[in-house]
Amino acid sequence: MNTESKGTLQLTAAMVLSGTLGIFVVESGASAFNVVFFRVLFGALALGGYALARGYFRDHGLTPKKLGLAALGGLFIVFNWVLLFESYENTSISVATVVYHTQPFYVVLLGALLFRERLTAAKVGWIALAFAGLILVSGVTPGDFTGGNSAYLLGIGQALAAALLYGLSTLVTKRITGVRPHLIALVQVLVGIPLLLPLADFGAMSGTGADWGWLIGLGLIHTGLMYVLMYAAYQKLPTAKIAVLAFTYPAVAMVADWAVYGHHIGLVQAFGVPLIVFASLKVNLAKSPRTVTGSAPRTGSPTPAPAPAASSRR
Repeated sequence: MNTESKGTLQLTAAMVLSGTLGIFVVESGASAFNVVFFRVLFGALALGGYALARGYFRDHGLTPKKLGLAALGGLFIVFNWVLLFESYENTSISVATVVYHTQPFYVVLLGALLFRERLTAAKVGWIALAFAGLILVSGVTPGDFTGGNSAYLLGIGQALAAALLYGLSTLVTKRITGVRPHLIALVQVLVGIPLLLPLADFGAMSGTGADWGWLIGLGLIHTGLMYVLMYAAYQKLPTAKIAVLAFTYPAVAMVADWAVYGHHIGLVQAFGVPLIVFASLKVNLAKSPRTVTGSAPRTGSPTPAPAPAASSRR
């Protein structure tokens, strides 16, 4: 098997795992703050153990400035997860995931606004197309604003806010060079532990029982294993293939949501999905060639590597 084929398998596996994220969150039965707290706790153990076994702490390249940037990215990532997981409850895994995939457009817009990165007319057009798709996917109508559908509207807003925080984390993390993405991700999840400690409700966990398996899985599988596969794949694949394979995640999430919970998007909503996918590909592929430093999957994941904002982070 050649290098690119191996990378394709690794990234596909990582995105399939990402697509099952919502199932683990919902099945745990815990609040969003509790879910994220235990995800970062178990995720830190997984990533820390892997980095130690691979010797990544030697010549790590971290400086106080880089640590500060990684910690700031972690702040954005942790609360991005909280908002995304709350959105699952108020909408559905399918709708929240597709709305969340507006992340690449936030990265472009925030880059232009905060760092004066060039924003071409073509990118503006693709972003406009994507948000037209977002309106269709959300299924929101003017009557929803007066008809008491407040929980659903809140869920859409939470998914959009989560995507915004992901975009901020991506922009911050892109400015960290010379550090392995595994270590950046480790710093980000470690930051989440003290951040969420006062917000977690441990009393509510007393009757969790077998559901602990779902929480442990979120840390070991969706933060440890998934990140290892993803970062390994990034080094083997061209940007175009990464951008395409990243959409395995929402596809699997939608199928899983339908298979497990019977949720599916309607016909009109379905028309919005290809608009977001196509526009996202055009924006991602218009980027400069990738360099591997560390950016996250759109899954609701820590953010390392300027590979397409897809990833997805997960």
